[in-house]
Amino acid sequence: MKKKVILMLITTILALSVVMITGCKKEDESKADQPAKQELITLKWPTIWVGEDSKAPMIAALVDEFNAMNEGRYKVEIEANPDYDAYRNKLNSQIAAGVVPDLFVLNPDPTSLSFYEGDLLMDFAEELSGSWGDNFVSGAISGATIDGALKSIPYEVGYTPVWYNMDIFKAAGIPDIPKTYDEFFDACEKIKAAGFIPTSQMTGGTNAWTSMLWFSHIAASIGGPDVWEKDITDPVFVQAAEILRMMYIDGNTSKDAVGGDAGVSGGHFLAGRSAMFINGPWYIGRVKNDAPDVFKATKIGPAPAVEGGFEGAQIGFPQSNLAAGATDDPAKKEAVIAFMKWMTLPENVKKISMDAGSMFAVKFGVDDGEDVDLVQGQFMNAVNDSAFVNTHFQANFATDVVAEFGQALARMALGKATAEEFIQQIADKID
Repeated sequence: MKKKVILMLITTILALSVVMITGCKKEDESKADQPAKQELITLKWPTIWVGEDSKAPMIAALVDEFNAMNEGRYKVEIEANPDYDAYRNKLNSQIAAGVVPDLFVLNPDPTSLSFYEGDLLMDFAEELSGSWGDNFVSGAISGATIDGALKSIPYEVGYTPVWYNMDIFKAAGIPDIPKTYDEFFDACEKIKAAGFIPTSQMTGGTNAWTSMLWFSHIAASIGGPDVWEKDITDPVFVQAAEILRMMYIDGNTSKDAVGGDAGVSGGHFLAGRSAMFINGPWYIGRVKNDAPDVFKATKIGPAPAVEGGFEGAQIGFPQSNLAAGATDDPAKKEAVIAFMKWMTLPENVKKISMDAGSMFAVKFGVDDGEDVDLVQGQFMNAVNDSAFVNTHFQANFATDVVAEFGQALARMALGKATAEEFIQQIADKID
């Protein structure tokens, strides 16, 4: 009897074991049939489009929308870098050291484009060779391609005509914007007599931005479309430097222009103190929001032409490209491409442009009846009416040479260097 009971217990245990093993096996097989849960891919994006930048609100909204659409899969985290110059310097130093952010904004110039060499940046050439590439204006993709590699995506483009405060011109008794530099300096005298500053200038920052653009306009008017093919010591640039020097003397700019940065230059225009200012369409939102009276008085037009030179020159350039660090992780690459496609969707780019006034390398249409910003419309007209579009000094020289421009300009503005010596200081840095 005892043997029979023991035998029954053994049989029952064996049966239960078989059931448990079979159940576990089925459960394991069921798990194997299910796709593995994807881990959240987080992309860090240090960017300048934050704070007071006119694109900041819409950029943040688009990032939030992207994150919501891809919850649990991808997430983009903005790292605020509101200082443009500091961002550019930090980024160049990081990439030179081999430390590349997941996502970043690349300012196309000889220094940043040298990072195409090697394998630090992600190459988008294959992806943009298809329908995605059709979103961009003609020539944008080829312009960002070097030796077959497309390691930055063309995005924001810059045109920098002159902003004229016509309320100041009216107060000074000047009927229209100056067409030549003789008219320009005559207008400067009348503007000073009316109690205003003729021009917004600056020697500070990493590129002496406002004054560098004036210099580029003047050089284009003297030397024409191919001016940057000339050696920097060419008489064209000496003549341009002399005209720029005159903008710094006799009260033709503010007293704090020497050493001043973009805040100084733009601040005088925003406050309605200066009559003439140069910047790109990305500044439209800033003026519209912070200085509505100045915004209403603004007329966008070409810089004056140099006597005997070229008329209708305009300065235009790729302003900001989107880029990413190279990665061997397919999931991370997929996340980067998804975000880049999102940020270059025509309808999303249109939202940024209509909100901030910026202009882009991505095509989008404006429907009849849509409210195009008054100043943005003037920008478009200024570009359409230009005889030719040329790049600026910064786009043609390395970062250290661009920084030297401001140093040399400060010496010339203080009377410590002639126009010839200003140019020679830059030439020595190139050498």
